[in-house]
Amino acid sequence: MKYKVPNENDFLMMVMEKTEYSPNKCAYRNDERGLRLYNANCIELMDRACKKYPEGAIDMIFADPPYFLSNGGITCHAGKMVKVDKGQWDKSNGPEINHEFNKEWLSRCQRMLKPNGTIWVSGTHHVIHSVGFAMQQLGMKILNEIAWEKPNPPPNLSCRYFTHSTETLIWAAKNEKAKHVFNYDAMREMNNGKQMKTVWTMAAPNGSEKGFGKHPTQKPTQLLERIILASTKEGDWVFDPFAGSSTTGVACVKMQRKFIGCELEKEYIDLSIKRLEKAVNEVDSTLNFEEVMG
Repeated sequence: MKYKVPNENDFLMMVMEKTEYSPNKCAYRNDERGLRLYNANCIELMDRACKKYPEGAIDMIFADPPYFLSNGGITCHAGKMVKVDKGQWDKSNGPEINHEFNKEWLSRCQRMLKPNGTIWVSGTHHVIHSVGFAMQQLGMKILNEIAWEKPNPPPNLSCRYFTHSTETLIWAAKNEKAKHVFNYDAMREMNNGKQMKTVWTMAAPNGSEKGFGKHPTQKPTQLLERIILASTKEGDWVFDPFAGSSTTGVACVKMQRKFIGCELEKEYIDLSIKRLEKAVNEVDSTLNFEEVMG
């Protein structure tokens, strides 16, 4: 029997089932910093944005989509065996449905990008190969594949596989014609005067980054700062369709970029607002200190 592609509403019902959200709600806004955070479904939000800005309005997108790995597995956390159950949003609906969902949100991201805009997507093997294939299907130009190496990963409890110690980042341009931004000199300076390679070693988020609470797939601010510095200019617009605890937004505040985030879960909206406010206050304090010191 030939596989029938479900329609968009089917995707949303299967992937986002039982998740509460408030469409069209701007949960946080800071006009001075150019910050927006929406409590909404990213596909619906992006559809509205694409209609309003058909030529694209975003310089860079960072996306950390569902990995679809909350299916009864186990992992090690703080020395204890725990279930891999991040929430309904992370449950797999089978490879075909998962892939069509990836194509749906990626196609909207592509339309939201300016002609020379780029997108970064993070994932493990559960999702990243689907993402890469969907990018090719949509005519994006894959620029790099980055391996983010975690120096102290949790051990593999089953002892039947190698220890999972990396996540993959795919960096892609809107299409083959795009003249993407790459701040080569900044990356070289960060790497002690040498060309930066595609293996980045940095630790997972530390305790200070989880002071207000944590998201189960939270990324280190250092990772987002490097991504933003590599592929945007000051004042650029950055969008995150799966904002989580808004690490992307926090990094944007520090790097003088503008941020639009979208997150379904009210719990993480509340966490994001606290983190964004803290980041803004820290930057303001630094600027005030520099003004006083002359």
